[in-house]
Parts: sequence; structure tokens; C-alpha cells
Amino acid sequence: MTHKFQVNLGGIIELLSNHLYGTPEVYVRELLQNGVDAITARRAAGGDAGHIRISLLDAPTRLVFEDDGIGLTEDEVHRFLATIGESSKRGAVNQKDLLGQFGIGLLSCFVVSDEIMVMTRADSSDAVEWRGKVDGTYSVSARAGAESPIGTRVELVAKRGAEALFSAAKVNELVTRYGGLLPYPIEVVHRGGSTIANAEPPVFRRAVIERSTALAYGKQMFGEDFLDAIVLRSEPGDVAGLAFVRPTAASPGAKRSDRVYLKGMLLGDSAADLLPAWAGFVRCVVDARDLRPTASREAFYQDEMLDTAREQLARALRDHFGKLAITDEHALNNIIHVHGTWLKAMCLEDDALFRAIVDWFPFETTLGLLTLGELRRREPIVRYSPTVDGYRQVAQVAAAEGLAIVNAGYIHDAELLAKLPTLIDARVEAVSVDDIVHAFEDVALAELDAAHEMLRTADVALRPFRCIAELKCFSPETLPVMYAASQRAAFRREGKRTAEAAGGLWGSVLDRVVEANDGGDDDARIVFNHRNPLVRRLIEHAHDRGLLHHTIRALYTHALMLGHHPLGVAELTAMNESLVGLVELATLPLAVGKAKA
Repeated sequence: MTHKFQVNLGGIIELLSNHLYGTPEVYVRELLQNGVDAITARRAAGGDAGHIRISLLDAPTRLVFEDDGIGLTEDEVHRFLATIGESSKRGAVNQKDLLGQFGIGLLSCFVVSDEIMVMTRADSSDAVEWRGKVDGTYSVSARAGAESPIGTRVELVAKRGAEALFSAAKVNELVTRYGGLLPYPIEVVHRGGSTIANAEPPVFRRAVIERSTALAYGKQMFGEDFLDAIVLRSEPGDVAGLAFVRPTAASPGAKRSDRVYLKGMLLGDSAADLLPAWAGFVRCVVDARDLRPTASREAFYQDEMLDTAREQLARALRDHFGKLAITDEHALNNIIHVHGTWLKAMCLEDDALFRAIVDWFPFETTLGLLTLGELRRREPIVRYSPTVDGYRQVAQVAAAEGLAIVNAGYIHDAELLAKLPTLIDARVEAVSVDDIVHAFEDVALAELDAAHEMLRTADVALRPFRCIAELKCFSPETLPVMYAASQRAAFRREGKRTAEAAGGLWGSVLDRVVEANDGGDDDARIVFNHRNPLVRRLIEHAHDRGLLHHTIRALYTHALMLGHHPLGVAELTAMNESLVGLVELATLPLAVGKAKA
């Protein structure tokens, strides 16, 4: 036995208001959508139509929506207005030319009103009145001889709590927001007079768009003075629009705020479906004529055409910045200054754009802030530290030695520099503190012999920290020591420090992990600077073991802090003991003198 589904209208309305539609404000969008589709259908059938009027009566309680579209016959009223999911679009019009394709738009009015009255008349038919109530009942009556124009009139009375959505200010705002780009004039009538909400056609549909005109349009749409405007075009999906470069830096996690239209009707406020993730530094106004909407008409249906359109719009953005590198360096520099991180992400995705603008990116270097182009003209090899901590460890010494090292520890920088040789004739090297130490000048053999006792004492003092002592010459001479550690030595030290801080069972587990990965022959190094006066005095007084022991440990912890290495428990203890020991040694002669006196 076959049965028919029974539909609970109250449940459907709750579904629409709480799940399908993001806000009850969309009732205006759905009315506009039905009106535009009715006009499109009448025009396709050869009729002369093209006007929508929204009148606010007894404000803010009653709204009347009128269009001069194709209208409905009595049979069509029974079929379309009382059957959920049945599309009322008909006539010679192609379905793809219509905004609505799901037959549920009128139901959105029940979200704001308990009763919907529809007066409609098709060509060569009598007018028909349909009244639907939120309880699921409806009535239909023919109005024979009634002087009603061809088209449809919808009347709504605000339900309790929805009055604010029927105010003149709110309706004007919603009509402008949702229907500001629609091709047919929309008149809003209220006690203060009437206005046409969409009097001006969209700027971005023009064949030629002046930059000043585009920026003025962006200011009108978003209220911001943008840095630049980019024309967006995609033949697949028939997409056109403008992208505006924001005047301030955009957070990667910030919610998009765009204007996305479908055939002139606002679809949503995020262009995430149309633009790639790296385009978060622009705000867009785009209109698609051929893309498919989802059931809620608040996003685009994911299909091959959308994918192709997205690629075309991304290409338009990339091409624009590539052209700026040739035609307007000042504008490009301004945009890079504000949105450099986003543009770097674009370059990693696009080789042509990389070649066009990579030399314009500024980088922090040991010789100051330089663009990559300036650095490449100055240095035969682009050397960089892939981490911020690594850069900080070598920056002072490299600057004093006149070495240009790039701090590539910020987002995308190391990836950009590593990619450089694959696309441009350039030499690139990643450097570490070990590499810098290897470049230091060796001391003379006689000087090394004189420092033997000091270095031996240093090895003994630093043995608990798996650190050996070396003597080199480097700049600046004011820097007495420098700490250097390979990746394995750095991992071992950080693991020990973490295990000390954790303690207990977890500390024991970390200790075992560190020991299991310990190669055993890869110690860190403390490099003494022979040019430093303090180091030379330590060499001269190497016979004073107590003074030398405390001073070396104090210099070791000093070098760790200069290199931005957090101190572990054992190192903090060593630092404190060294300071106390040095104070005691300094005050001992004074105490002896007082005792003799």
C-alpha cells in the first residue's frame, strides 16, 4: 500500500528559520528573488515588464510587495503556492536564468508573518487571491472582473517580535543590500516619499574601469579608503567584480566581509568559495551569472565550474601584482608594506608572480632592512638563518664581521629563499651558528699554547653541560664568548632542560628519550674571543683556578642568554654559584685587610 508524506508546516518553518536561512532578514531577499524571476519569465514570453515596488503601510507592521511579472492562474496558485518544493517558475525562460530554483522562497515570509496574502493575475486570466496561514491552512478565491494588473502583490503583517524588520530604515537597508545590483528598478515607498534602491548599474560590469572610479565604488560599498582596486573576471560562471586591497593588515583568522551576488542578488558576505585562502587581504564585490546556488542561496554549489572560476579569479589577482612591479613600484611597495605576508603566500603558489615581485620583499638582515633585490645586488650568495633564534645567535657577530645574514624565521621567508634558486639565477645558503664559528679566524699557535691551561680548566668546568672550549678571533671584540651547538647538541640540551623542569616520572621518561638519541660525541662549544680583553686576562691568570672556574661558568651562562637559550636548573645553579664565588673572591682581600688591622 502506498502512502503520501504528511508535511508539518510549523516544522518546515522552524527548519527554514533555524537551519536553512542564516537570518529572518532574508524574507526581503526571497520576495525580491520571486519578483525578479517573475519579470524574467514574462519578458521571455514576450511581455513588457520590469518594475518592483515595496510599500510600507501602517509602519512598522504591514508591507506590500508588488511586481509586474508573469503572475499565476488559479490552477497554478493551487499547484505552486500550496505544494512545498514545487517551483513556480514557468514559461519560455531557461531555468538557469532564474534566481530561485527550489520553490520554497515564499515560505520564508512565515518566519516574519503569521499570514501571507497573495493577489496574482496572469495574462488573459482573472485575478486570484491566496491566503496562507502559519498553521498550514490556506484559502483561494477568484476575483472575476477585478481590475488587477498582470503580476503579483504580496501583503505581510509583522508577527510579534518582527516589527523591527518592517521599519522603513530596515527595509531600505535590506533592499539595498540584497537587491542593489538587480537589473530591474526597485522602488521603496514609505511615508517620507519613495526611493529607487538600485538606480546605478554596477561599476564592475563596465568594459573599462578607471582606478579612481573603482576606489570610489569600494568606498561607497565598504566605507574604507582602499590601497588599490583589482578587476576580477571569469568567463566560466560569468563572474565579474572588483577586489579592494585593504588599507590595514588583515589577520589570517579574521572572518571575510565581502559582497557576493548571484545575477545581481546578494548571495552572502564571504567570497571564500570564490577566492583562495591567501586572498584574505582583499575585500570583494563579485556577481556571478552562471554559477549554481545551494538550497539556502547563501553559497555556491561546489562543482567543476566553480573550481574553474576560482582559478580564473586567483589568476586575475596574481596578474595584477605582477603588472604593478612593472608599472607602479610605489603602489606595490605600499601594498607589500601592509600585506607582505599574504603576497609571499601568493608567490609560493605562483612561479610567474614569484619572479615578478620577489625582489621587492624587504627582509631583516644583519646589515639592516634590505629588499631581496638590494641584497642580491650586494651579495653573491644570499645567506639566511631559517629560525629567529638562530638569527639572534649570529646577528651580533655577523654584523661586526660584515656578513649579511637574513632572518628567515618569519612565516614564508625560509620557503621563499629556498625556492629562489629554482626560479632565478641566484645562490642561496642556509647558515647556522656552527657555520659562523667555522668562519672565525684561528689564533696563532703560540697564542694557543699560552691559552692551553685556561682552555683545559674551561673543559673541566663545563663538562657537566656537555660543552667544550675553543679559542678564536672574531668581532666584535667586546663579545668575550659565543655559544655554538649543532642540532643534535641543541636537542639534547633542550631535552635535559625540559626533563629537569618536569621532574618525576615524566622527567625520567624524557631523560631516557634524550639518552636514546644521544650520539655521544657531539658536544656544544663555548668559543672564547682572543680579541676580548677579559679573555686575555683569563689566559694570563690561568693559575688562579678558583677565579677561572667561576668566571668561565659565568661567561657560559652569559653566552646562553645572549643566544636566547633558556637556562635549565643546573645552569641557573651554576650561574648563581659563580656569582657568589666571584663576590667572595672579590671581598676576600678586603676581609683579610680588616683582620690584620
